[in-house]
Amino acid sequence: MKKQTRTPWRAPLIVSLITVGLFALGWWLVDDLYMPVLQPSGAIADQQLTLLIFTVVLSAVVVLPVFVMLVVFALRYREGNTRAKYTPEWSENKWLELVWWGIPIAIIVVLSVVTYLTSHSLDPYRAIESDNQTLEVQVVALQWKWLFIYPELGVATVNDLVIPVDRPVHFSLSADAPMSAFWVPALGSQIYSMNSMSSQLNLIADEAGTFQGYNTNINGEGYAEMTFEVNAVPDEEFAAWSEERSESGHVLDRAHYAELAQPSTMPDPMYMRLADTELYQYIVMKNMMNHSADDSDSATMDAMQHGGAH
Repeated sequence: MKKQTRTPWRAPLIVSLITVGLFALGWWLVDDLYMPVLQPSGAIADQQLTLLIFTVVLSAVVVLPVFVMLVVFALRYREGNTRAKYTPEWSENKWLELVWWGIPIAIIVVLSVVTYLTSHSLDPYRAIESDNQTLEVQVVALQWKWLFIYPELGVATVNDLVIPVDRPVHFSLSADAPMSAFWVPALGSQIYSMNSMSSQLNLIADEAGTFQGYNTNINGEGYAEMTFEVNAVPDEEFAAWSEERSESGHVLDRAHYAELAQPSTMPDPMYMRLADTELYQYIVMKNMMNHSADDSDSATMDAMQHGGAH
């Protein structure tokens, strides 16, 4: 009886069909899925997506050949392939050395240049060039909610950020709670909010819509619910919204802020008329003033103790 031999192309064909099938399944699963990082709605996020794609493609120059060679070598030098030559003793090949050292080095050099350039062009503190006037928004991370202050408009909101389309927004960010991280994936960069510090962030929405914002730094019991909505609206709608909120009978002053700053989750947004335009500066300096007072008290006690010793 004649021994049957396996067709050499059968295994690569099966592997290829499985790969294509898995790719098609994955595409079908995510076809209707909204992924804001990959579907940006702002100029900053769009630049970051371009950078992400560029980095992945450049990395694929190394990754894809490695996986292809993995399959080819596994098939060619498998135990059942008697035609493969086993030649462990061979001198180094300068061309091969150049390939597997030269290509990674070239990729690292390119990535270094791109990283340097984009570190400046996508600096969160860098203002966005636009013919439209920049909107100032002050952000305070609380336990476990977000306070948004519009000092120029006399308006404040909780867990609802309303911004005009095609108009740069400059955020000043601080915290009166454990450290948080402010991130709107559809619009761009993430930045941390910390006690007694004021960070900056510049974003812009290129299209109207409602986007989800997150706290991406675990900071306690209500962390998972510390989310907010960003509503990007046309200029006319934003002007009407701000005028309506500035006439609200619900007032935000320091006394109300002290109640608002207590740890709690807030399922529904809150809208207030801003009575104290210096509230953000007060929040930033509050803990610093407490530390200064403590230091002053300690110094006084030391002086009294030393004075009593003489």
